Amino acid sequence: MSGDDWNWHDPFVEDQEGLERERRRAEREARRRERQGLLAEKVREQGERPETAQVASAAPRRTPERPQRAAQRAPQAAEGPQRSARQPPHPIPPRAGDGNGGSPPGPTAPPRSAGGGDEVPREALFARRALGLLAVAVVVVLLYFVGKEVKDLFGDDPQPVAQEPQPSKVSEVVVPEGLDRRQIAELADEAGLTGSYADASNEFEGFNPGKYGADGSSNLEGFLFPATYELPKKATSRDLVERQLAAFEDNIAEVDLSYAKSKNLNVYDVLKIASMIEREIQVADERRLAAAVIYNRLAADDTLGIDATIRYEDRNYDEPLTESRLAEDTPYNTRINPGLPPTPIGNPGLASIEAAAKPARSDAYYFVVKPGTCGEHAFVETEQEFARAEAKYQQALEAEGGSPTDC
Repeated sequence: MSGDDWNWHDPFVEDQEGLERERRRAEREARRRERQGLLAEKVREQGERPETAQVASAAPRRTPERPQRAAQRAPQAAEGPQRSARQPPHPIPPRAGDGNGGSPPGPTAPPRSAGGGDEVPREALFARRALGLLAVAVVVVLLYFVGKEVKDLFGDDPQPVAQEPQPSKVSEVVVPEGLDRRQIAELADEAGLTGSYADASNEFEGFNPGKYGADGSSNLEGFLFPATYELPKKATSRDLVERQLAAFEDNIAEVDLSYAKSKNLNVYDVLKIASMIEREIQVADERRLAAAVIYNRLAADDTLGIDATIRYEDRNYDEPLTESRLAEDTPYNTRINPGLPPTPIGNPGLASIEAAAKPARSDAYYFVVKPGTCGEHAFVETEQEFARAEAKYQQALEAEGGSPTDC
């Protein structure tokens, strides 16, 4: 098409004649710059693509870039005749859809879309930029806190940070079967329990020994159940006694006491028998046989002849008993006084309590330590059998110069 047919349509420019004059002026300026070789350099600097700057025209000696240059100059023409025609036009990026390879609107013209309609509003662009900045800020904040956590975890010092000691429990208080309450008091002191165990084990509020047949007892001997106890820091001896009494009640509730009751024995009597079994018997299978001997002697209203009761009275668990002491008439001397001792002579465990409540069916009336064994006994029925077993024990005792047992 000819130059007269050129018609620039834009809603923001009304002076078509002035626009045509500006276009011709721009073309002349472009040809001059092209001759000087500056146009190609300008295209390279601004990154213009020739394929988007081409305009179909029949005008002679027009290059594809000229309409674009005219478009760039159009805003200047709209500003008034005082603008110099030789002033370098501001580059305006080409726009698809207008057929001219360029965009003539001035700085305040709204953008157009590819289909000829309105492009994204400025407010939407601002919103997108704001969202982008917000996303960057979030990432920075996250990186900051992650770095802080890593620093707190590893620290600046490569040496590991010493951990604060956790509150520890008092060492386990292990109360073996058969110990009396004075021996348990020594264990409580070693474990660091505060307060007097001897005082705490005299009586305990809420626990009634009379319920078990111990009317008039002066202390809780026999009820201080042996076990392993873990107590919290700063525990007292009273705390240990409380735990022992609770353990006793739990365990005695599971024991079958029907046979003992049929022999007119109450729980406290069973505890006395069980405490003697704990002191005299080392082999588990002999517990019920030893209980049978005690039951048989009680039925005959005979003396029990168990020296462990004297040792409890004297608190003598190591030194030999003299003949004079064995002949002394004291409450706990079962060689002289028939029946059970006044109190248990220790605190028995569950196995001995069960054996004392239900003894073996046996007519054994005596038991004597077997020499050369680790605490085994010979259980016999007659006095003659007992005399022979006793003689073997005494011979071995004299030969060894002490206990003839081998443990």
